[in-house]
Parts: sequence; structure tokens; C-alpha cells
Amino acid sequence: MLRRTPQSGEMCYRKARWDPSGSVASGGRSVSLEHVDTLFAPASIALFGATERPGRAGRVVMEQLRAAGFEGPIWPVNPKYGQVLGLRCYGSTDELPGSPALAIVATPPATVPEIIEALGVRGCRVAIVMTPAIQADSPLGSEMLQAAQRHGLRLLGPNSSGILRPPKLLAASTTHLLPLSGRLAFISQSGAVIGSVLDWATARGIGFSHIVSIGDQADIGIPDLLDHLATDAESRAILLYLEGITDAQAFMPAARAAARVKPVIALKGGRHRAGARAATSHSGALAGTDALFDAALARAGILRIRTIEELFDAAEALDHLRLRAGQPFGDRIAIVTNGGGAGVLAADAIGDLRGQLARFAPETREALAAALPSWTRPANPVDLDAAANGERYRAAMDAVLADPGVDAVIAIACPGALANTDAAAQAVIDAARHHRRPGYRAKPIFTCLPGDEAPTAQAGPARRALEAADIPCFATPDNAATGLGYLLRRARLLEEITAVPPSLPRAPAADWAAARAVIEAAVARGVRRLDEAEAKAVIAAAGITVVRTARAKPDPASARAVAEDLAAEGIERFALKALSDAVVHKSDIGGVVLDLQGPMTVEAAAASMLDHITEHHAIPVTGLSVQEMLRRPTAHELLCGISDDPVFGPALVFGAGGLGVEAEDDVVLALPPLDLGLARRMIGKTRVARRLAGYRTHPAADIDAIAAVMVRLGELARALPMINELDINPLLADGSGCVALDARITVQHRLVDLPAPNPRFAIRPYPAELEGSLALRDGTAVFCRPVKPEDAPRFAEFFRRATPEDLRLRFFSRLKEVPAAMIARLTQIDYARAIAFVAFEATGEPLDDRGEMLGVGRLAGDATGERAEFSVMVRSDLKGRGLGRALMERLIEHGRAEGIATIWGEILTENTGMLTLATKLGFRSQTVPGEGMFHVELTLD
Repeated sequence: MLRRTPQSGEMCYRKARWDPSGSVASGGRSVSLEHVDTLFAPASIALFGATERPGRAGRVVMEQLRAAGFEGPIWPVNPKYGQVLGLRCYGSTDELPGSPALAIVATPPATVPEIIEALGVRGCRVAIVMTPAIQADSPLGSEMLQAAQRHGLRLLGPNSSGILRPPKLLAASTTHLLPLSGRLAFISQSGAVIGSVLDWATARGIGFSHIVSIGDQADIGIPDLLDHLATDAESRAILLYLEGITDAQAFMPAARAAARVKPVIALKGGRHRAGARAATSHSGALAGTDALFDAALARAGILRIRTIEELFDAAEALDHLRLRAGQPFGDRIAIVTNGGGAGVLAADAIGDLRGQLARFAPETREALAAALPSWTRPANPVDLDAAANGERYRAAMDAVLADPGVDAVIAIACPGALANTDAAAQAVIDAARHHRRPGYRAKPIFTCLPGDEAPTAQAGPARRALEAADIPCFATPDNAATGLGYLLRRARLLEEITAVPPSLPRAPAADWAAARAVIEAAVARGVRRLDEAEAKAVIAAAGITVVRTARAKPDPASARAVAEDLAAEGIERFALKALSDAVVHKSDIGGVVLDLQGPMTVEAAAASMLDHITEHHAIPVTGLSVQEMLRRPTAHELLCGISDDPVFGPALVFGAGGLGVEAEDDVVLALPPLDLGLARRMIGKTRVARRLAGYRTHPAADIDAIAAVMVRLGELARALPMINELDINPLLADGSGCVALDARITVQHRLVDLPAPNPRFAIRPYPAELEGSLALRDGTAVFCRPVKPEDAPRFAEFFRRATPEDLRLRFFSRLKEVPAAMIARLTQIDYARAIAFVAFEATGEPLDDRGEMLGVGRLAGDATGERAEFSVMVRSDLKGRGLGRALMERLIEHGRAEGIATIWGEILTENTGMLTLATKLGFRSQTVPGEGMFHVELTLD
């Protein structure tokens, strides 16, 4: 039993990349966070292109480096100069007195590859390429990257305006001013946006821990920087300005890891830039839309904002807050004000943000009543009266901060002849300090000094005091509530993505072999689009209920014969549809006839339909679809499907369906995979969700059945990578469940032979291929599979049955019980960065997971995917049967398959059984001085 796994920086599976040609290829170097660390804390800097000429990048960077006070050596490099700004200038890399830790390259494009090659030879670790006009896929860009790769040199850029690291006195940038030192990190794809943010932040006295212009991301990109900042103690929050994502499979794991430990807020430009593309389904037409980018950020836990003004407000709010990772944050807000109108405005703004005014406990009301004037009442907002002094503010703040039903406070001090804003501010500061002391859960406090919008340097003493005390201060009640709203929205995001999902009802296993056979037969005909009967066969194989359908030849007699066969099964009314590879919407050519009674009517309708199509459309009809005519008068018509996004890969679509789907414009997108909880929330974001809840004569639909369809569509996208677009429209849904009436699927021929799982998922799906069995020492077999989020209740029971000593050995602390938040972290893992194998008592044949949980083994690695920490815990009454060894061997086997270089762990000295097992498996052990534990490592082949 070993120590808990890391909360961030878990294992990164980036050993393979998706090749647009349709295959999976090994790609690129693994990311080294050591190089990124060097980028932000270099011991020495060489500047190529240093110059005395004003207005040139080489001159600006030199001035910035010296003005910031960089403490290491600065080596200008330019053969045209002997000195630059008083420093000796070197003619080439060979003349440098040492190997620079960081190189800055601001030279003409043609010179860059040669410089990178020379730096690599000298052992330089990282370089910022400011030079523009170098495309990564151009001959010049390829030469530059190959030179860097040969020597293990990492590049930021090209076309980067540099980095700023105020706490380290580092300003390797072309920005027009130096930022203040602070706790916000800012990553931007635009140098111009950095300039705007710097102007605003400096005027407000807001500082930064990092500012990074990432340029064209030829090498170091946003994922690398997020991995670094997630564990950086000096960064409280991360701000992003994005214009696009180049590698979703790298971005999503890094974003998910960072957003779970600190606030990450993103502003994206180009929301309406994506153009429409030709598509053969409603789902396919949504690929590449900004809505999917929105869904991806939300799934990662990143809060998206829309304007640069919101970015400023977010920076103001986050700069002053001390939110611990995992700290809960509720939406019950208290307002303390000396102006009734300002309190009302703040309350309205909180309502707009879906927050709520806190209901005070009786003790709080009593304390307020004792402090307030006799003509006021202790309600929320708390109106202190225009003449409130500091003592009244302090008493009110103490009362509401101590109330367990209050999650945050907005304190407003309006100016006036009777008001003393300085005393009010000091009272708020004193109360905040008192409630930050040990034993109290610090609650966010937002303040408002109406009208004080001056830059910090000209601000009044009240605002300067509040900001110096780390209490955000705004000029209007609306702005204060908006700042608080960022925390509310982020808390809801994290609640959504970390909620324990319900288990899916057990259903027959999907028949992916049958689905593939249908697709391969269609491809053999040379078509991209499956006909309706084939599409329904595929989704039926995935476990989605479809209306009973049979295929007939394109002649009336065959249609009648098929209808007679269905009639023998009890079907009385039929729908008839034309099948053609040349048409998308069958209704456009008169290819749909509904509510036909009896086989004879089907035959007559088929004859009329075929004649009409021949006469008016001249489209070849390959067959006829004869299906049961369902009568569900209170059912809702829905659309669900799969689209293929050029950046994020497969995406799921849900919304209102039927013939008017375009007019309704009521769809949402999500990244697969989904669990039942995520699917429910996806459905709840549509307008049609309100109708699904029931109204008048329409009873509520079975939301879980609809959600299960969305989950299975995600599984279908995982298992059948060749599917490019899929529509189920309509999906009929009512209180009795769901049934697909019509479906269409298009496939990519070049991907037909690609095996599952689909390598283009932006979020790595549940690795079903890792399910199997483990053999105990006595030959007993147990079922073993990767952990699932819905395993949380079984983990809770598993830990309840463990002895206190076993819990101590596993978590390195004495726990009476394992908190729910910790169980959520253990069960809701990112399969791209971690794996946990859970063993279950074998039941049934073949083995499945319906038995009791017996043990779990886990690997959690660093962001490079090169090192991974292991942990193993076996149920207390099962020790000695070999389960721990079997789980360890499974972890080692998996680590080798994923290309992990080293597995390591820490074992308490008294845990002799685990230490003995590690030694037998080849781990090297070393005592950790003063810690009472051993550090063990195993180097994998």
C-alpha cells in the first residue's frame, strides 16, 4: 500500500499522434518539463540579432532584459557589433563563453536553422524564436525543427514576442512595458492582446507570474505551458487568449489537469470564422463550429469568456483570491452595504448569474440585530445605513462570515457626506484577516467602492488598502457580482465534470463485428453513404433500439412480400422509403410514404413512388425500406448523431429533430466519451429539454433512455473509427423509451481497416481492450478492468471494509474514512494520463464485474509520460493470495506497452510485505532520509 497519487501532472500518453493520411504513427519527442522550467528560469541568455538600432526586436529585448534586472549573464550575438548597449557582443555561437541556458533568436528567417543547429551543438536547452515568416511545414521550418530535434533543444515560436517572468526578473520580450510581479499567468496567441492586457493591468496594479507569447507553436505549445503552470506555486490562476488548437489530444489532458487545481479562464478569438462545409448529414454540418470549442473547454473545466473586458474582470477577481485546489465553493451570497439601492443592484446581478442570496442562521440575525440601527432589519442584503461607521461594518462582516450558510460576501461602501469609506475598508480588511486564520474556512470577499475607477496610482486610500490586502475591489455592484460570477461558473463546471455518474443499465453487449460487416459490404459497393437499412443495422448492433425494418428490392412485388413477412409478426401499418446512394433526404424526391395499411397498400405505394422518382428525378433507386409504422402520439422527435471535427475528432450532437431541424436550430455538441451524468447535462442544455420534462397532455420522456443513446453513440464512435457522420433523425422519445425511426451514416473508405479504439478522440475513451482476468496464487481467476467513474460507490465500500492500518499505509495518514472528493479523484481519471486496474470477485461465465471489489492498482505519471508513480491496495482479508503481485505485474505490463521509462513508488518502512514484493519484481530501493520510507524504482525496457 503506497502513498496517494498526484493530484495533477498524471501520466501523458503522447507517444503516438494521428496522421491525417488515416494511420497512427509514432510521432515527435516526448515533452520535457525540465526544458520548460529552464525557459522560465534560465541561468544565462544569449540574444541573436542584438542591435543598437532603435525599433528593432534585438534592441527592444536587450533593453527589456536589462531593465528587468536579469541577474545572469546576457550575451548579445551579432557579427556586426563589438558591443551592444555596453555589453560585449559576440560574432557567433562558437565565440560565446559558455552554453546559454536560453537563446533568443531575432534574426532573418534564412539564418534561423543554422543558429539552432549551432546552439544544439553547444548544449543549449531552449530557444525563443521571434523571427516571423517561418512556417513549421515549410522547408525552412522543417530544417529548423530537425536541427532542434537532433540535439534535444526545445523551441518557443517562431513568431513569438517572448516571455515575461517578473518574479524571476526576466523580460525576454518585445512588449512596450514591464509588468508588475504578481500571481496571474497569461498565455496568449496574440502579442497585441498581451499589450492591451499589460496596459490595463499595470494601471490597476495587477501583476503576473508569467506572460507568454506562444507564437506559431512549432514545438512548445499551450499543453506544455499548462503542465508547467499547473504545478507552479507562484501562479494562482491561468488566463488564456486562444485563436485555435493545433493538437486537441495534447491540449485536453493538459487542460483538464490544470483546471482541476487552479482556475483557468479562456478568451477565444475568431468565434464566427469557421465557414460552412459540405456535409451529408445535419451532424456533419456542425463539425468545426465554435460551439464544439465551447464544449471542449467546458469538458476540461476551463471557464470561457467572450470579450476582453471580461478578461480584465476575471483578472481582477482572480488576482486576489486564495482558492485551494478542490476547495468547495457554493452560490449562497451575502451582501453588506451602506446603500440600499446598491445592495438591490448587487442582488439583481447575483440573480442574473443564477446565484442566490444566503438565508442567515438565527445566530447571524441576532448578531446583526445587535449591531444595526433600530430602524433597520437583519435581512440580506444587510443595509447598514448611510452613516455606518467602521465598527458597524466589522460587526456585520464578522456575523455573515461566521454563518455556515454563507459561501461568499460582497461588501459595498458607497460614498456620501455621512460615510467613511476608509474606515469601512479597514473593517472589511480586519474581518477578512480574522476569518483567514487557522480553524476557519476562508470565504471569498468582493468589495465595491462605487465611482472609484481611477488607475491604482490615483485611487483613493480605501481601494489601495483593499487591494494591498488581497481583496478585489470593483467600481460598481454589477462588476463585483460579475467577478464573483466567475467563481460560481467555475464551481458549476467542476461540479459537472467531477460528479459521480449513475451506472448504465445492463444491456446486451454491442456486436461490433456485425456492424463492421455491414459497413464493409457497403464499402465494397463503392459508396460512402450507407442506405437506411444498413445504417439502422449498424446502430442496432450498438444497442440502440430501431424500428422494425426490412429491405426489399426496388419493385412493388418485393415490397409487398416483405410487408407480408412483417404482417405475420403482427405489424398492421407500414412506412415505405426509397433507398438510393444518390440522395440524402428521401422526402425531397417523394421517397417517403407513411401510415400504409396492409401489404397490398404497400405494393401500390411502391409502384407510385418508383414511377414518380423515375419521371421527375431520374435517380437510381437501389432498394425499398419497409418498416413498422409506429404510433406514439405524445413522443418527441429528436436528433442525435456523430460529426467529425478537423481539430477535436469525433463529436456528439443532440437536439430537436424532425423535418424542421434546421429551422429549430436547437442542438448542442459534446466530446465523447460520455457517461450517463454527462449525457443528461448535455440534453439539459437544449430548449427541447423543457418539453421532454412533460407538459399538458404530454407526459415526461425517459431522459435516462435518451442519455443512454448518447452514451452508446460515443461507444460507437470509439469502436468504428471509419464513421465520418451519423444522424438518427428522428429519434422518438416518450415515457416508454426511445426508438430510432431513420438513420444515415457516411464512412471514410481509407479508415475501414483501422482497428478500435478510434485514435482521433480528443479525450481518451475507456480502454475496454484492457479488460481481462488475473490469476491468484491458488489458480483462482478474478476479473480485472480499468476503473470507471461510476465505480465511486464501490470504492467507498472497499475503503470502509479496510482496516485503519491499511488506510494509513495507502494514504500515509490516519483516515477514519476516505473523503468523497478523494474517491472522485481516484475514479475519475484521465485515461490519457493515468490508469487504474480494479479487481473484482469473479461471477458468471465469461467473467464480469458484478462481484465484490477486491483490490486496485494504479499508475499516475508526470506530464512527459516517462515516469509514473504506482500504488496498490488489496482488501484487508485477501492478503497473501497473490492479488497484490498480480496487480503489480499488470501495471508493469501496461507501463511497458505505453512506453513508460520508469515506475516508482514510496513505501513506509513498516510495510515489509510491499517492500519485499517490490524487491522480487526487480525494483531498486533507497531510504528516504528522515521520512520513514523507502523510494523504489523499476526501469522498464
